[in-house]
Amino acid sequence: MTATVEERKAANKALIDEVLQAYPEKMAKRRAKHLGSFEQGKPDCGVKSNIKSLPGVMTIRGCAYAGSKGVVWGPIKDMIHISHGPVGCGQYSWGSRRNYYVGTTGIDTFVTMQFTSDFQEKDIVFGGDKKLDKIIDEIQELFPLNRGISVQTECPIGLIGDDIEAVSKKKSTQYGGHTIVPVRCEGFRGVSQSLGHHLANDAIRDCVFDHVDPNRRPALESTPYDVAIIGDYNIGGDAWSSRILLEEMGLRVIAQWSGDGTLAELESTPRSKLNLLHCYRSMNYISRHMEEKYGIPWVEYNFFGPTMIEKSLREIASRFDDTIKANAEKVIAKYRALMDAVIARYKPRLQGKKVMLFVGGLRPRHVIGAYEDLGMEVVGTGYEFAHNDDYQRTTQHVEDGTLIYDDVTGYEFERFVEHTRPDLVGSGIKEKYVFQKMGVPFRQMHSWDYSGPYHGYDGFAIFARDMDMAISSPVWGLSKAPWKKAA
Repeated sequence: MTATVEERKAANKALIDEVLQAYPEKMAKRRAKHLGSFEQGKPDCGVKSNIKSLPGVMTIRGCAYAGSKGVVWGPIKDMIHISHGPVGCGQYSWGSRRNYYVGTTGIDTFVTMQFTSDFQEKDIVFGGDKKLDKIIDEIQELFPLNRGISVQTECPIGLIGDDIEAVSKKKSTQYGGHTIVPVRCEGFRGVSQSLGHHLANDAIRDCVFDHVDPNRRPALESTPYDVAIIGDYNIGGDAWSSRILLEEMGLRVIAQWSGDGTLAELESTPRSKLNLLHCYRSMNYISRHMEEKYGIPWVEYNFFGPTMIEKSLREIASRFDDTIKANAEKVIAKYRALMDAVIARYKPRLQGKKVMLFVGGLRPRHVIGAYEDLGMEVVGTGYEFAHNDDYQRTTQHVEDGTLIYDDVTGYEFERFVEHTRPDLVGSGIKEKYVFQKMGVPFRQMHSWDYSGPYHGYDGFAIFARDMDMAISSPVWGLSKAPWKKAA
């Protein structure tokens, strides 16, 4: 028998109270602010966010360096991104997000290559400015076709005081105005990778937009239908599947970043007529800046699942003339038969299945519609590094009584899953093997578990197949979840 909303809320409260009892009093009081149930009509999800994680708990967050290098700058393919500091941070962030790109590695694309200043003890003592200077010289000699360089600082740089700005300015002048961007994204800054996104956005504003040399690169010829895709990292080809739909509508995508993006596309974005923002958390800063400085409006869109794709296509088309509006309806009609076939195949197998999510960025809310298109129910969701405005945006996607958890700890997440008993958990690589060993079907929702794309109409077919494979795999007959063992 299905529980009522009030019963669900009461069960969630009892579960949260039970989990908090494991903590010392002070810690329990602080964690209680991050856990709750969504109440219909409230302006947000009722949890605190963007607060430092507590020492001693197993947080799933990343750091500011991860937000800048791993998310925003790293996928820009024709630039070389130096991890300035010890080798570990660069190695950990090396080609790990499946940001697909077109080009020849080592010639005009460098995403899957790792460049590091490889700090040793003597560099901590004497500083790394001279080493950085030398590295840039070596890069220019070995990879002369690179379009620019970014310097992504790791923790020790902020502690010893390397002047990366002076080195970057000096080398840029030496190489004829070559774009060299210093990014102060030391990992200890801020409370999570979210500050790294902000710092990276500010670096684009200050070192790219404000330093475009029209003599070095000719201005892009404008059309009334120019748009830019912002905050899509092309995981498994996501940006490509989204771009297909926009171009079928008659729009011209003049830039996509960061996935499969180039420095020239960054420089061209201020000529866009509309910025299409996919990952609000990582790129809202630069979108707001372009709106204020260049008068470019932006709209957040969602290309997960046919319901949200249709809504987003119509929202985007409403910003243009009747031709684009008519084209949007043609695109929706063109793919409707495909979507009906996908839903007819998978919905009978997935109807009523429960899902719990815990991811970064936009996915804790954006993918809910895609699950609902397949008849599935999201019973719990939360963010690694959200701010309050993310939870405000989440209210329109979750049902009354949904369990909400911000910066959930490893202990809390395991207990929530044991009590809520979902049919599927969607989270990150750190959680994947814990839940699989518990006998719970799992999908890695940061990099699509090496599948994808999941965006767009083509992506929804792959999404549906992958969720069905995860839940229906015969391997679960060989392993039992804790609650099944108890039964």
